[in-house]
Amino acid sequence: MAMDASEIERRIKAALPDAQIEIRDLAGDGDHYAATVISEQFRGKSRVQQHQLVYAALQGDMGGALHALALQTNVPD
Repeated sequence: MAMDASEIERRIKAALPDAQIEIRDLAGDGDHYAATVISEQFRGKSRVQQHQLVYAALQGDMGGALHALALQTNVPD
């Protein structure tokens, strides 16, 4: 079963409560998403570490319920 955008956002918000999140369904199939996540918790972390925080929030569903997620992370201005 595919994961919907609201569930992706809910999980990221649970792990990164201050996050500003934008989710886009890339293919209209509920399996391929793009997400932009901005959080103060990313400050001082490498891009890889930032992405690891987001993937951890998805609780191991990458590659399963969530097939693909193009991810952009950043810190607030």
